[in-house]
Amino acid sequence: MPFFVQFTRPITSPFSTKTSFFYFAMQTLDKIMKPRSIAVVGASTKAHTIGSDILKRLQDYGFTGNIYPVNPRGGVIEGLEAYPSVLDIPADVDLAIIIVNAKFVLQTIDQCHQKGIQGLCIISAGFKETGGAGAELEAELLKRIRQYNMRCVGPNCLGVVNTHPAIRMDGCFAESLPERGDIGFVSQSGALGGGILNILRDLNLGFSQFISIGNQADVNAETAMAYWENEEDVRQILLYMESIQNPTNFREIATRISKKKPILALKAGRSAAGASAASSHTGSLAGADLAADALLRQSGVIREHSLQKLFATAKVFANCPIPKGDRVAIVTNSGGPGIMGTDAICEHGMQMAELSEETKTKLRSFLPPAASVKNPVDMIASAPIEHYRQTLETVLADPAVDMVITIYLPFLGLKDTDVAAAIMDIKAKHPEKPIVGVFMTKSDFFTAFSANDVNVPLFMYVEEAVDGLARLNQQRLWINRPEGTHPSYDVRRDQAKAIMKAALDEGRDQLTTRESIDVLDAYGVRVCRSGFATTEDEAVAIADRIGYPVVMKMTSKTTSHKTDVGGVRVNIQSADALRAQYQDLVTQLDARGLLDGLEGVIIQEMVTGTREMVCGIATDPQYGPMLMFGLGGVFIEVMKDVTFRIAPIDTVDAADMVKSVKAYKLLEGARGTTPAQIDQIEETLLRLSQLVTDFPFIDELDINPLMISEKNGEAIAVDGRIKVRKDEAIAAL
Repeated sequence: MPFFVQFTRPITSPFSTKTSFFYFAMQTLDKIMKPRSIAVVGASTKAHTIGSDILKRLQDYGFTGNIYPVNPRGGVIEGLEAYPSVLDIPADVDLAIIIVNAKFVLQTIDQCHQKGIQGLCIISAGFKETGGAGAELEAELLKRIRQYNMRCVGPNCLGVVNTHPAIRMDGCFAESLPERGDIGFVSQSGALGGGILNILRDLNLGFSQFISIGNQADVNAETAMAYWENEEDVRQILLYMESIQNPTNFREIATRISKKKPILALKAGRSAAGASAASSHTGSLAGADLAADALLRQSGVIREHSLQKLFATAKVFANCPIPKGDRVAIVTNSGGPGIMGTDAICEHGMQMAELSEETKTKLRSFLPPAASVKNPVDMIASAPIEHYRQTLETVLADPAVDMVITIYLPFLGLKDTDVAAAIMDIKAKHPEKPIVGVFMTKSDFFTAFSANDVNVPLFMYVEEAVDGLARLNQQRLWINRPEGTHPSYDVRRDQAKAIMKAALDEGRDQLTTRESIDVLDAYGVRVCRSGFATTEDEAVAIADRIGYPVVMKMTSKTTSHKTDVGGVRVNIQSADALRAQYQDLVTQLDARGLLDGLEGVIIQEMVTGTREMVCGIATDPQYGPMLMFGLGGVFIEVMKDVTFRIAPIDTVDAADMVKSVKAYKLLEGARGTTPAQIDQIEETLLRLSQLVTDFPFIDELDINPLMISEKNGEAIAVDGRIKVRKDEAIAAL
């Protein structure tokens, strides 16, 4: 098959539909990642410059197409004829790698357009990373790329690589030549990306394609993921990101692709700066990293927090299939590491495989009497290499085993390299189940294997091996995760809108307690039976109607946290007691100079229960509104047993949120308590998601506590607070 046919994507007429635009964009990206010819604009004869190094690397790695150096002086560079301009090149060019001063980049782009070049990789720095003038220059750069229907990697990037034998393009200036593998790797940092490529080589991990997105003026992580979605050459995607430009687009693309192949991400920038300025409990708990974490989780992206773990996980995915289940068997020659592995497996929520009697009988037939044939299988220190072979094959054959960890400790002269070779030989014969090796031996062992073909991920510590299997299991669960739905509930949207508009008309961005509860009620959230009173007599009349005991809560346009000023009175058993509490509240507020802000009091049914949960909404400036659920009450910011998801959430998200907090055991009915109505809690979260979707200017919302009734397990919103972004709300309403 001719080269150009092999790598051409189907395309209809450009820009006629969204679909055809997508294919056009992807085909144009082929010009960058699968070029037949490359112009190196800024090629240099001066050694150890980027213009010199990239040209040499294209040659040294064996680029299969034509290379055209471009230098104003012309001449010959590295044995190739150089041209003063891309316009002077006598043949078609797919990709221009641009390495010129930033002030010449725009005119170079114009010339590339005249030449018909659609793919650009701009190595040059001096754009938005330098400040205002650079940002303006980059904006003009992007404008021309869009105008000319080009695609651009960079500027301010390390370059691009494709290790496919039919292409062999090393268009970057990392230190070492790339190794062939199955990883598609995106790096936002050029220097770090180069360092990672070097480390991958040492870890015996190769990659298929590499894109250093730099300032990501055009091509970003989402572009790369979409491009690699159906690339058979890319079996896993690694991302190093410092920012996510378009969270909504990222979520849509990553959610789809992560069902087909694993996406591993190292997202830098985990500080919670800005959270302390929030006025609600939900806001104060919602740091920037929690938003990113929620987005990645909802997108099926496996997040790692260090390069070491990123590479370890990549190594597992490069050498292991996705397991059929979460049952793990351990084969070891020492009991201690086997026990530590068992602990780690249970802590990750996986299962120790229950070996069949048939498997145990077969193991007893060749293992010594002192050996343990239960899982973990301890062959004891004297185990020869043949016992490793027989035990591993026997355990792998058990249908109850989904994954296997094989542990080696140096005893009695048994060579670690021989054991590793035996395990790899068995893996080659049994590729259907993941096998991970743990070799608690000298570091020389791992160095020796870094240059060999390895089909089993090897680790020094058993916890690392279990982490890897847990990531495989995480991908299995994500692939099998059912599709959620976004129910649309029958709500009183106009009523909620009128309540918010009335507050805005008074110049307030904070709704009173009464207004907040009324908005929640309009959206079908189960709130306490209540009434609003502005006088003592009205309060008593409402309480008589609801029935005692009741709770009295002040509602004020000037005081946010009611408990700080004695504004919440609970377990009021009679009309006389209510009158006394009302009078005392007025006296206390008057003494503090807060009486003028008192709007009235809310009289609520007294909901009894020891389990207090919390629901809420917080808004991240970049990621948008987030839903929160967890353990509430006075311990919310101490225990921080909460979880977040980016809105909108679906039915599966809601179920995951409820189950993911430690307090879930309390909801199930621990110690004889009435089990909570879990489905109703999930519905509450979904109704809040609909609320913030309808009114995206809601900045913060708290339901704290969401009380779990001991009577029937119903989740009841006992208190509520809503704050809006005033300018956005006024514009919207």
